Amino acid sequence: MTDALAAAFGDERARVAAAVGLDAIAESPIEIEAITRGNRKETAIARFPTRGPVVVQVSTEPTWLRTEAALLREIRQRTFVPVPPVLAAGTHDGVAYMLTAYVAGSDLHAAFAAVERETQRALARWFGRALARLHDAFAFDAYGRLELAEAGFTASQQDWPTWFADYGERAIDRLPAAFDDLAADLRDLLAEPPDSDRTPRLFPWDFRPGNALVADGSVTAVLDWEAPLSAAPALSVAKAEYLVADWYVDDPEPLRAAFREGYESIRAMPAVSPAHRAVAIAASAIDSAGRVTNPRYPPVASDAAVAFHRDALESVLAGV
Repeated sequence: MTDALAAAFGDERARVAAAVGLDAIAESPIEIEAITRGNRKETAIARFPTRGPVVVQVSTEPTWLRTEAALLREIRQRTFVPVPPVLAAGTHDGVAYMLTAYVAGSDLHAAFAAVERETQRALARWFGRALARLHDAFAFDAYGRLELAEAGFTASQQDWPTWFADYGERAIDRLPAAFDDLAADLRDLLAEPPDSDRTPRLFPWDFRPGNALVADGSVTAVLDWEAPLSAAPALSVAKAEYLVADWYVDDPEPLRAAFREGYESIRAMPAVSPAHRAVAIAASAIDSAGRVTNPRYPPVASDAAVAFHRDALESVLAGV
């Protein structure tokens, strides 16, 4: 197993932490394959002689992975949203590890653009229902990065306008020079905090088809819950709607309508303001490594990606 771990994890501490986690499995793996998923953790699939595969993840941010493991367990208990079962989680020498069951399914990111329009609408409706159920199931006392404490999940920012403005400023600051001419108008939207339901709810900031698996038209798992946040529900709605409805098709209105219909089948839709939408788009335009994100499938080139996000932001500003 040592050689297989060395091929999958580049750092010695990561390899040791992965090995500690794999000790929780009764069998020894016969193969460990590194896969690319996320920028904050290393991921591999371990395969065994007689049992199903296991996903092994390690991170030098132990608080984040510990929180993610706890959140996955709670999502499985409280909602219908399918997430991988957590088999083991812990920390060794400052490196966190988490083992989850491998869930079969096709990458919805690749499949979404190819399926029939009615299937697209059904999937968008499902994402709306799922987000609403997550909002119903998880309410908090404050905003910001969620961490696991003895009493449950906690966040640190009590004031919604302050947290929203800080989050929006960071998103705008990370936009590349091609967006500089929009920055002042975008910041003006942050001057007045959106008047909406401000109850702190779970903000799954990367809730999108690209993090979902599908089989026979149904979602079998939603992946990558790292670094979860707490925010007012309208911001979650705006961001998920952009990543589900706008990302893949030229005419997003039918998918937006389906997403909202799904959400409203569970709970009332929060009032989504231009400020929510602008911040959601700006935050979606740049990934955690500082790169412009590429919409559509197959993904468009960089120049087209910049134009896509600019058009979305300009549309919001034009409606103010």
